[in-house]
Parts: sequence; structure tokens; C-alpha cells
Amino acid sequence: MPDNTTAIPNDLNAFWMPFTANRQFKSNPRMLSKAKDMHYETIDGRKILDGTAGLWCVNAGHSRPKIVDAIQKQVAELDYAPAFQMGHPKAFELANRLIDITPKSLNKVFYTNSGSESVETALKMALAYHRANGDGGRTRLIGRERGYHGVNFGGISVGGIVNNRKMFGTLLSGVDHLPHTHLPEKNAFSKGQPEHGAELADELERIATLHDPSTIAAVIIEPVAGSTGVLIPPKGYLERVREICDKHGFLLIFDEVITGFGRLGSPFAADYFGVTPDIITTAKGLTSGVIPMGAVIVTEKIHDIFMNGPDNMIEFFHGYTYSGNPVAAAAGIGTLETYSEENLLVRGSKLANFWENKLHSLSDHPFVTDIRNIGLIGAIELKPIDGMPTKRAFNAFLKAFEKGCLIRTTGDIIALSPPLIIKESQIDELIDCIGKVLYEIE
Repeated sequence: MPDNTTAIPNDLNAFWMPFTANRQFKSNPRMLSKAKDMHYETIDGRKILDGTAGLWCVNAGHSRPKIVDAIQKQVAELDYAPAFQMGHPKAFELANRLIDITPKSLNKVFYTNSGSESVETALKMALAYHRANGDGGRTRLIGRERGYHGVNFGGISVGGIVNNRKMFGTLLSGVDHLPHTHLPEKNAFSKGQPEHGAELADELERIATLHDPSTIAAVIIEPVAGSTGVLIPPKGYLERVREICDKHGFLLIFDEVITGFGRLGSPFAADYFGVTPDIITTAKGLTSGVIPMGAVIVTEKIHDIFMNGPDNMIEFFHGYTYSGNPVAAAAGIGTLETYSEENLLVRGSKLANFWENKLHSLSDHPFVTDIRNIGLIGAIELKPIDGMPTKRAFNAFLKAFEKGCLIRTTGDIIALSPPLIIKESQIDELIDCIGKVLYEIE
């Protein structure tokens, strides 16, 4: 008989679950009660291999001692400190540690509580920067089709996932979108960066001409588009985007909420691709998912344009009650220490070839129409069931959970992003599980 900490609640109706088929879930709940290292545990004691790092966030693995210890000590010492006009040491310490691992020119940190808030903050910073710089006509924002930038109004406006946008009215005005880079007819089953599609970046020139470059404030893209199903930038694409932004004075924002903190085998995607943006948005891996926290990291040039006027004047009218929360900051420090001590920020580069080969071993399955990979990210695209889009992948998700492995699906795509502590034997286990699932579903 399970104890009170692990029993299924006797009523599931009160909780309206996010991004969930609520009726389906509540008719047959999948309840987790514990987690350690690479595994979850269900309330009935089954171990579930985590193939998704929770929701792309548990990069250091579950219940890691240094993170747990940091949180326990901090909450007993200082549980909360006001975020406005007051400070506490951990917030400053974490910021200093963050800029030690970011690209050199990005050296100012603004705290948020999630990836969605990081995106909103970055968009507001970009608009305010141009106005403070005497260029207030730059009010237009450019996102990308199939982009995911969180779920707040700014994020879904620059984002390009239809279901995240269609129910919520006209959204922000003054937004346009680059085309996505998914070219299955040319790039199917690419290993790493695809060969074709760099020319799609030139659409930014067309958009700039259409609207007048002097009206555009910023371009925001995910270096690797994760939540839409792992779309990897073609060779030369990001370099071309950076070049066009420089030409016209647009700020370039990299949404690294997923790619940050070792996911590609480097601290940030900016390092992996050798392309440095003006702003990086982060969250997820910042605390390894343990406590909500995000950060926007910007160049000194952007920061300093705000640092004018009287000394007692607020420079940027933006922030959150929990910005730099002491317990979250302690979790962030514990997480960065774990990454450093175990070389997790680069471990993905050592596992990338093994991961790639194992993933592509599924390419001959009749349902599989494409496989994509980079670092420790992978996607297996499935042929949809006629008239029932998403059903085949969702069935695979349910069957995989039954077999003891957690995968994530988006549309008819299986997306994978395991904790960075995964071993080769566990990669074998995860991909073998998916292979068996594919032969059992219809």
C-alpha cells in the first residue's frame, strides 16, 4: 500500500494540466513519484528511463547531491529577498559564474523565472535599447515559422507554431516571420547540420526591404528549433543571419532556453556554431529544472546604453518579484558546479557520434520518414496515420512509457534530449526501447 506521499490523489479534477490531453490523462494517469540520476519512478515502483531530460531541462540528471544540498542550505538561511532596490550575494555570484561560460562579449545578466519570461524580457530590452539609443523608430520584431519562444504574448507573436497562436486573437502588431528551415525533400536523414538551406536566411533581406530596415529592432530565432521537432540550421544559415543583422543594425537574439548549458556538447549553441548574438535567453538547464529560473544575457553595449540619467533613477522598468530568488540562485550555483566538476557542458560532444549512429539505426523502419540529430538532441519523424495527425507518435509515447522509457512527441515527431549524464548503455536501452515500440504500434 503506497504511503501518502506517493498515492494517487482521490480527485484529479481540480488541476487543469498544461499542454496535456486532460481527459485522456485523467482516465489513465501516468504519475511519477521519485527521480534519481537517469530515472523517474512511478507510484507503483516502476523505473522510467528519462529520454527527454524532463522537458528539455534536467541536464545534470535528477536529484543531484550538490544541487539538493545548495537548496536545502539556502532555504534555511535566506528564503526570499526583495528583487527591487535590494540584493543578496547569491544572485551576484551566479551572474559572475554565468558570464564565465557565456561568449566573451555577453557579460550582463538579467534574471527571470522561465524561458517565456526570458523571451518577453529580451524583446522589451531590444525595443527599449533602440529607443534609448535615439532610434525609436525600430519597433518591428522578426521571428520564424515553427519557432517556439514560450507562451506569453510576445513569445507567441514572434513564435510560429500555429496551435500556440490561433486561439489568442491578433497578438502583437509589427511582427513578421522568416521561413523555417525544414527541407525534407533535400535534407532527410541528415547527420548533424544539413547541407541545403542556407539561402533561406536571405529572406531576412526581403523582409527588411518590405518593411524598411530602419523599422526593425530585432530578430529572434532558436539556433536549433527544439519544440517544433528538432529543426537543425543548415550549414552557413546562422552566419548569414548574423551578417544581415549587422548590415542593417538589427539586434540578434538567440533563444537558447533548450540549447544552453551543454545540450549540443558546448556551453551554448553560440559556441557550437561560432555565431555570437547580441542577446541570449536561457532557463531550463540553468537550474537543471529543479527550481524555476531564467536569465537574459546581453552585451555590455546594450546594458550601458541604459546606464544614463540620474544615479537614483531606475534604468529599465521591468522585472519580476522572483528575479534572482535566493533559493533559485543557490540552485543555479549548485548546477553550474555540477556541470563543471563532471564536464557535463562538453560531455555531449563525446557522446554525439554514438548517439547519432544509434539514432539513425532506426532509419529503415517503414514508419520513419526522417531522423535528425545534433549534440544530444534527436528527432524521429513518423508517417502520420491518414486523417489522424499526431496519433501515431502519441501512441508511441504511451507504449514507450509502458515499456519504461520517457520520450516526448510534437506532432508526429518523437523528440529526444536525455540528461547529459546518460551512458552509452543507456542510449542503447533508450533507442532499443523506441525500436520495439515502432514495431508494436500501428
